[in-house]
Amino acid sequence: MRDTQALPRWQPGGWDSLQGAWQGEWVLFSIQIEMNGEQRMSLLIGVPREVFAGEKRVATVPEVVEKLIKLGFRVVVETGAGAAANCDDDTYRAVGAEIAERAAKLWASADIVFKVRAPSDEEVASMREGCTLISFIWPAQNPELMQKLAARKVTVLAMDALPRQLSRAQKMDALTSQAGVAGYRAVIEAANAFGRFFNGQITAAGKVPPAKVFIAGAGVAGLAAIGAAAGLGAVVRANDTRAEVADQVKSLGGEFVKVDYEEEGSGGGGYAKVMSEGFQQAQREMYAREAKQADIIITTALIPGKPAPKLITAEMVQSMKPGSVIVDMAAEQGGNCELTVPGEAVVRHGVTIVGYTDLVSRLAKQSSTLYATNLFRLTEELCKTKDGKIDVNFEDDAIRGLTVIKDGEITWPAPAPKLPAVAAKPAAAPVPVAKKAHGHGEPSGPMAAKTMAIIFGVAAVLFWLIGAYAPAAFLGHFTVFVLACFIGYMVVWNVKPALHTPLMSVTNAVSSIIAIGALVQIAPPEAGSIVRPDEVIRWFALGAIVLATINMFGGFAVTQRMLEMFRK
Repeated sequence: MRDTQALPRWQPGGWDSLQGAWQGEWVLFSIQIEMNGEQRMSLLIGVPREVFAGEKRVATVPEVVEKLIKLGFRVVVETGAGAAANCDDDTYRAVGAEIAERAAKLWASADIVFKVRAPSDEEVASMREGCTLISFIWPAQNPELMQKLAARKVTVLAMDALPRQLSRAQKMDALTSQAGVAGYRAVIEAANAFGRFFNGQITAAGKVPPAKVFIAGAGVAGLAAIGAAAGLGAVVRANDTRAEVADQVKSLGGEFVKVDYEEEGSGGGGYAKVMSEGFQQAQREMYAREAKQADIIITTALIPGKPAPKLITAEMVQSMKPGSVIVDMAAEQGGNCELTVPGEAVVRHGVTIVGYTDLVSRLAKQSSTLYATNLFRLTEELCKTKDGKIDVNFEDDAIRGLTVIKDGEITWPAPAPKLPAVAAKPAAAPVPVAKKAHGHGEPSGPMAAKTMAIIFGVAAVLFWLIGAYAPAAFLGHFTVFVLACFIGYMVVWNVKPALHTPLMSVTNAVSSIIAIGALVQIAPPEAGSIVRPDEVIRWFALGAIVLATINMFGGFAVTQRMLEMFRK
């Protein structure tokens, strides 16, 4: 061990002191800056290795360490902390972090500790009095841990206590980011245990039907699972006690299955609430029907502070087809299936029941990156001055909700955040509705008598002039033309505008019967003594054939394409 050597004091003002200390195999630098007589020290963020069995995540990644240093903090990472998440020590060193060889030294020196899981008893005992811990804590489920942390006179921000109803808190919402990873991984585990394709296929060896996937619970994890399963080609159905998520399920390619019982299931903060016995009975009946049809069931139902509700009974498992799979994402809280074994994949009645409690850790790199970003966004809120110091400001609703212990005093549960009041809209004064002119497809009233008389008078005079002076051969053609205009007007005008495209595409093809008339004109029958400009007629007839051909083939082609739009 090398003795600390004091550096010469620089006068006047400016740097007050700079000391380095070599302890074991790692270095921590403490920089004090004197500005106008006030000393300010950049805080040290410590990132220990997770000690919980099977936990592969790390609280921050090298990309985020670089950003933390730009905020004025110093960062020390325990050696090997990110190894399971593909973040080695050299990568952390490259961005400016120090590497601690021993966890005890890190805990004793860190001003702020970033963690994923709640600390163990040994870690709590190693904490420096007055430091700040930012981690998942679950204060409702861990009252003894809360007392131990309070006894250490520390400040604790629980990432699971974030008021999720605040829109600006979304960037810090670690529960959402981790649940999305877990939902995706649940589908991967299901595909691994399932013995068939997810998507339907037609092969030379026969037709393979798509897998039928049922998702119980359409929260963040459930929606992620729906999107992943639908992306793999499965037929996805989902249910949730909150009716408002139905549109989200459909937007991701799933079908929402409604319980035949009217009751609102939203519990606030993005969670579901405990439902009445009547609703639960109707829900169990629906689950029993879905279990018989489904190849894969993924359950995600959790209620904060309570054991996971039992949704899938042993009888439902027994009714499923052999080779089916259940992935119970609530296994760590007891499981949604009666036969789930937390932490294991077991086979019961020919059905594989996956109860892994480390789904998020099975995508350690991705989940660590997202969690580190959530912590960085929180650090930005705590350090708005970007000087390496944090301010746990209780005037900020998001920070107040996160803080479960402050300076040794338990402050959980936090009061409800002050949400902006939604002003009631004043009753709108009745607006006189102007009469609209009748358009396509709109019913029309009787025409005024004067207008009708004028139209009929003008039409009668026009027809009399044509009949008096036009050749006799022309009158037959003119009569057909007038009747065609009348019928076409009545047909098209009374059709809704939305139907004009399919109507015109078909009628264009049908109206191409004029090609027959054009062919007759190219080779006309004998007309007796009537002299006809044959050459001019032939050219007009040829043009008519070309246009009719375009109408014919184009009309049917457009119609076919429109029909394909409605086929999956």
